[in-house]
Amino acid sequence: MLFEFGAHSALLLPFVVPGLVLAGHLLVRNLRFGTLPDGLLALLLLLNVLPVTQWMLGYAGWYDSHDGYSTAMFYVPWQPWLAWGPAFYLYFRSLTNQEFELRKHWRHLLPGLLFAGLYAAAALYDLVWGRALHGWALPYHFGTKGAAAKFLDVLSAPAEWLGYALMLGYGLATLRLFRRYRRYLDDNFSDTARLRFRGLRDLLVAALLGLVLWVGFEVVNRAIGPLGYGDYWYAYFANGALVYYLSIVGLQANFAAATPLRFEPEAAGAAGASFDARPLVSSEIAAGLSTAAGETPSVEAAGQPASANALPLVGNVTAVAEASEVSADAPKQVGAAASNEKATANALAPELHPWRTKLLALMAEDQPWLEPELSLAELAHRLRTNTSLLSHVINTGCGQNFNDFVNRYRVAEAERKLQDPRLAHYSLVGIALESGFNSKSTFNRVFKKLTGRTPGEVTRPK
Repeated sequence: MLFEFGAHSALLLPFVVPGLVLAGHLLVRNLRFGTLPDGLLALLLLLNVLPVTQWMLGYAGWYDSHDGYSTAMFYVPWQPWLAWGPAFYLYFRSLTNQEFELRKHWRHLLPGLLFAGLYAAAALYDLVWGRALHGWALPYHFGTKGAAAKFLDVLSAPAEWLGYALMLGYGLATLRLFRRYRRYLDDNFSDTARLRFRGLRDLLVAALLGLVLWVGFEVVNRAIGPLGYGDYWYAYFANGALVYYLSIVGLQANFAAATPLRFEPEAAGAAGASFDARPLVSSEIAAGLSTAAGETPSVEAAGQPASANALPLVGNVTAVAEASEVSADAPKQVGAAASNEKATANALAPELHPWRTKLLALMAEDQPWLEPELSLAELAHRLRTNTSLLSHVINTGCGQNFNDFVNRYRVAEAERKLQDPRLAHYSLVGIALESGFNSKSTFNRVFKKLTGRTPGEVTRPK
């Protein structure tokens, strides 16, 4: 097989081969297990590998061989910019919603599919219809390029600039979704660090900066140039580095996406949307009110799956909640926060006050906040209500999102342990783990956010 090793071709080869291998592996996983994020990550890797491959093979002598290798170079869509922006957008949607279906959103990929289809049609016309069936000679590039491929050269520049526009538009749209997704996490999960996909956000920013660099090359080429192949090589080398970046953060994101996520931006346009991204409709309020009045709701009415270990409702919850707020064992910070909650509770509809009382009683008695993976859905299941109602009670009746609401208890517990002489020998990591956090970094970040100081700044007893 023709491949002329040189400084330019050899330096691009380590980007192309691993990228193709990983893309193939992810595609096989997608076909075997039906994991859409794997398939879309494979597509993204291929879209990044294709332009680097073109430049690598060009420096390896394929354009200059004037045989079948050269012919192959003219019938592959090496510059798939029309598909990159939509593919990244769909990949983010598939990561953040396990119920996301590509068949309902495939039209985003239509420009890229049409672009690839033109190359396939050109190959059929020039190589099958013309050369194989009618014996026509290929008239261009030393007999290696047909008339249809030559026509595609006319469309390449408009398609390239349209692709840049789609990359910018879809990139900015995805960044906006990242911000809304962050609010969704705060409203539904108590531990969000692993699910924030910061690496993907940074990758997208890097790709948009790379787009600026690429457009800069094009502007210089047309205004000052023309630039040579050697000048463009640096842009393709940078694109190759993006293949490794995408591989690392993509695999991490696909692993984290095993957590059930249902971020639906079409339904959850407002901040504070619930876990199942539905508005607080009257049927859900009715289900909640019937439970608060003492009726036993069906699991279907509560919007939660049946479970044999569902917790029973607490009896005199008002007395329990008030007693827990002044208990000597409860951290003072929790009591102060509960007083603040009473002030914000006035904004809550009177018929929902019993739900707020039950929530505070459950938090005080069962201490579910000690579970690092506690989610809004799990807490709603324990209260035997639906996530929409519970989210509304927490946001309006307690004046916080779910993440801050749960982490307030954890921070208060951590402060109590930090000031307990019997626990003076505990490390900060030990305090964090026993207070419901699952990592020191999350503990430090949340503690600083809610108290204004780091755990290390708390004076501990000797």
